Amino acid sequence: TGPMSLECSGNILRITLSAEYFEDKYLSLFVIDQSGTAWELDEAMAAQCGYTVTYTTWRSIEFHASALSCHSLLEKDVFTVTIQIKVSHTPDMSNATTYLKSASCHYDPWSPRELTCESNYMEVSVRREVPQTIKNFAQDEPEDWTHIFPETKAEEASIWQIVFHQPEEKRALLVSNAWSAGYGLNATDSRVLLRVPYTAAQVQLVEVGVLLLAQQASRLCRSNQIRSLQDQGITFSVLRSSTFYKYQWVILMLDTAVACPVDGVDYMNKTIIWTVPKYIPPLSAGVTSFKDVLVEAGVNLRKLSAKEMTSRKYVLLNELKAIKMKIPIGAEGGYYKTSVSNGQLGIKYTINLFLEHQWEDNKWRLTKHTIIKEIEAPFEQAEVAITNNLNLSVRLMNVTVGTFLPDVELVNLTIEGVPVAVPEAVQHGYLIHRTRYANGSKAYVIEVPLDAPSIKKEYMREDLRAYTLNVTLTFVTYPSSETFVVPVIALSAVKDAVLPSARGFCDGVNLHLLIAHGNVDQNWLPFISDQHLTQEAAQKYNYILRDNGTHLAISVPFLSPHVSYEGFHTSAIKASFYLTLKDGITLAQRRYFSVSCIFSPSELIQCLPNGTVIITAIKLVGGEDLDTALLVLRDRQCKPSLVTEKTATFKFNVNTCGTSRKFNSTTMTYENEVLYFRPGNDTPIHQLKFLCSYAVKQTDDVQYESKKNPPPSIKPGFGCLVLSLKLFKEKSYSEPYQESEYPVVKYLREALYFEVELRQPKDARLDLNLDNCWATNSQSQDSLPQWHILIHGCESNTDSYRTVFHEVNYSLRVKFPQHLKRFEVRMLTFVQDTSLLHE
Repeated sequence: TGPMSLECSGNILRITLSAEYFEDKYLSLFVIDQSGTAWELDEAMAAQCGYTVTYTTWRSIEFHASALSCHSLLEKDVFTVTIQIKVSHTPDMSNATTYLKSASCHYDPWSPRELTCESNYMEVSVRREVPQTIKNFAQDEPEDWTHIFPETKAEEASIWQIVFHQPEEKRALLVSNAWSAGYGLNATDSRVLLRVPYTAAQVQLVEVGVLLLAQQASRLCRSNQIRSLQDQGITFSVLRSSTFYKYQWVILMLDTAVACPVDGVDYMNKTIIWTVPKYIPPLSAGVTSFKDVLVEAGVNLRKLSAKEMTSRKYVLLNELKAIKMKIPIGAEGGYYKTSVSNGQLGIKYTINLFLEHQWEDNKWRLTKHTIIKEIEAPFEQAEVAITNNLNLSVRLMNVTVGTFLPDVELVNLTIEGVPVAVPEAVQHGYLIHRTRYANGSKAYVIEVPLDAPSIKKEYMREDLRAYTLNVTLTFVTYPSSETFVVPVIALSAVKDAVLPSARGFCDGVNLHLLIAHGNVDQNWLPFISDQHLTQEAAQKYNYILRDNGTHLAISVPFLSPHVSYEGFHTSAIKASFYLTLKDGITLAQRRYFSVSCIFSPSELIQCLPNGTVIITAIKLVGGEDLDTALLVLRDRQCKPSLVTEKTATFKFNVNTCGTSRKFNSTTMTYENEVLYFRPGNDTPIHQLKFLCSYAVKQTDDVQYESKKNPPPSIKPGFGCLVLSLKLFKEKSYSEPYQESEYPVVKYLREALYFEVELRQPKDARLDLNLDNCWATNSQSQDSLPQWHILIHGCESNTDSYRTVFHEVNYSLRVKFPQHLKRFEVRMLTFVQDTSLLHE
C-alpha cells in the first residue's frame, strides 16, 4: 500500500510504484549499495546489474531486481535490495521528494544451473564445485598468483576471464574488459554468475527447430527412430561462453552458456499461442540424457495453479517436443494498452507471462530455466466515441471524447488551424475537463460557449441555427510517446435564428427598402435579378446602397432598370422593386423582399411652358418582348432620345411629330401617341396616348401704332434667387458629399466634381450662367491668395489642368437642365515660395 508495494517471487523482487502517487511527475531511480552509495539507474546499468523497469497501461511502474543483482545483500537464504526514488514536478528535478524503500526476500534453494530470461537481459548462474583433491592442497604464497597472472586477484576464489565461443573464433575477455563491454559478472562462495544484455556484441540469433528437438529428446530417451525432418524454428538469443575462475593454485572452467527465446508467439482465433522448445542445443552441449522434472507457468511473476489457469481459460500443454501456453486475448491477468498504427488509434492486449521449466541431464543434474516474457497481441483498431451534450440554458456546447486507456494524455487542440496547448485553450474559450471512471479509464470533456468565435454558425431553416464545433485533438501515449489525432465535429441545432426583416416605402421619386439584419445573415448577399448588388453596381445604376451594421438601406429611382411596372391606368402606375438575399457561399436563396408603390402617370410626362414635351414610355410586366428602341410617335421619324431596357424617353415640340391640338374656352390640348410596330407591319400593337393642356387666358382687342423703339437690351433685374454649390463624389453626379462628411480629404490632381444649381424660382425661361469662379485659402471669398477657375464664363488659360465642363441632361432629378452647371477641376494647394500654405 502507499506509494510503493512489493512482492517476492522466487529469486526476483518486484516493487510497484503506484500511478496515484507518481503520475504526471518526473522520476529518477537509484539503487543503494551496502556502503550507502546511490547508483542512478539507466538502461545500460539495469541490463548489466540485473534490474528491470517496465510500465503498465495503468501508468504504474514496475521494478524487478534479481537475487544476484549488483547491489543485493545476500545473507543465508535472504537477499535485500534498497532503492531510492526522487520525484519532482519539473524535469530539472528541483524541489524533489525522496522515497527510500528497502525490501528483503527469501530465495529458493539454488539449482546447479539456473537460467533467467528477463525483458532486458539474460542471466546464468552455475554452482561451482571444486574437486576434493584440489581442496586438500594448500598454497604457501598466495601473492605468487599476482606475479604469474597480474590480472587475477589474491582472494581464495575469483573470476579470472570469460571466453566467448563464436562460429568464427573464440574471444577471451578479462573481467574488467567484460564489465566495460556491458557484461555483468559475479561470484559468491558457491556460484558464478554471468549476465548478458540482449544487445551485447557476442550474442547470436540461433534458430531452434521444435520438431527436430523432439526427435533429439526422444533419442535421448532411448528411442532409436531417426527421421529426416524440416520444420520452422524458433529464434533464440544465445551466448556460448566459458568462465574461468581461480581456486587456490588451480584454474577451473565453467560452461556459462545461456539462451532465451526471442519469438515463438502465434495468434489464432483470438488466442495467443506461445511455444517454447524443451530441448535447446546451445544449453545441452555434452548432454546424453534428458528428463523433464517440472513445468509451471503464471503471470506477473506469480505461478498459477491448474485450477486458477482453468478459471482464466489458460491452457498449459507439456508436450513431448515443446511447452505451449494458450491465452485467450482479453483474459484476466493481462491488460490493454494504447497503440498507434499509421496514425490510427488502436489497442493491444498485453500479458506478462512467466514460465519455469526444470529438467535433469547427465551433465548438470538439475537445470531451472525461467522465462519472463511480455507478449503483445496484434493491433486492434479502436473507435473514439464522441458525445455531444448541449446545455442550452447556459448556451454551452459540452462534448465528451473517449473513453481512453490511462496511458493516453491530451496535449493540444488545433483550433481554426492553430495548435493550442491544453493549458492555453481557456484563452480561446475552451474548458477541458478529464473524467476518470472506476475501471481506470478516462474521457475528456470539452466545454465551449455557442458564441465563441471558433464556433461556426449556419442558418438551417425557419428559426433553426446550426452550431458546429470543429476542433482536432492531439493525444500522446505513455511511455511509447506515440501521437494520434481525433477530429471532433459536433453539430447542435438551436431554435434561436432571427431572420432579417424589411420595411418598404416611397417618397414620390424613389423606392426604398430598409432591411434590419438578423443573427443569421452575416454572410448573405443582396441580389437584384441574378446580379450581386455591390457598391459598384449600385453606382452604375444610380442606386444608393448603405449598410451600417444593423440595417441595409437600398434606394432606387422610380425610372430604373430593375423596377417593374404594372397596373397602368389613367390614374396610377404600380412600380415594384424586388431584392433577394442569397447565401454568400452556396448562393442558395434565403430571403425575398419587395417594395411596391403607386405613382402618378404625371411622373412620366412634362409639359414645359415653352412648348417642349418630355414623355417617358415604360415597358409593363407581360410585355417583355417589346423593344423600347423601336417605339415611335405618330410621326414615325420621331424616335426616343434616351432608351433603356424598360423605358424610352421622347423630347419634342408640340408643333412637331404629328402632334394634334384642340381648343376650348379655357384650355389648349396637345395630343400624341407612343406607338410600337412590328417590323414590316403598319398596324401598331402598342399605343400610349398622352396629352398636354395649357390654360388659355382672356384676350382683348387693342389698337396700336408703330413707333421707333430703341434696340432691345437686357437690363438688370432684382429678385430672390436660391442657388447651391455642391461637391459630388463621382462623375455621374449621383451622390453629393453630405454636411457630416466635410472636410473632404483629396490628393493633388485628384478630380473634383462641382455642381451649381438654381433652385428657386422654377422658371423654365431662366438660364443659369457662371461668370467667375475662384479658390481661396480661407473661408473668406475676398482673401488672398486666389486661384481663378473660371474667368468670364471660360476656363482659365493660366492653369495647365483646364477646367472641364460637363453636359447636363434631363433626368428625374434634373427637371430644368438649363438651371444647372457642372464642371470638373483638379485638386490644388497654395504655395508661397517653396512652402505649402495648406496641406
